[in-house]
Amino acid sequence: MTARLHLCASCEGSDLPALRAALEVSGLDVALRSERCLNGCAAPVSMALQAPGRATYFFAGIDPAGDAADIVATVRLYLTAPAGWIEDARGCGRVRFCLKGRVPAL
Repeated sequence: MTARLHLCASCEGSDLPALRAALEVSGLDVALRSERCLNGCAAPVSMALQAPGRATYFFAGIDPAGDAADIVATVRLYLTAPAGWIEDARGCGRVRFCLKGRVPAL
């Protein structure tokens, strides 16, 4: 199962190369995608995390380069959590404070 991590390309500070490098080193099964707009403009940079049969998460206020380690930790927790439902987000570091919404899997 490949998770998808969507990063808003419209947000200023959207550093895709730094985050891509951190994800590649992690070895996690996640595809990083640049999206035109994720509509989290009030707190850039926006990011979404989703996978088939798993919860979807939406974050805003992400620093892709500075939060790269916390984003990798969040993806790791997401992939190991039943149905992607992270019960204890302390392992996500600062990223947990950027969570704006979580939607259960279909």
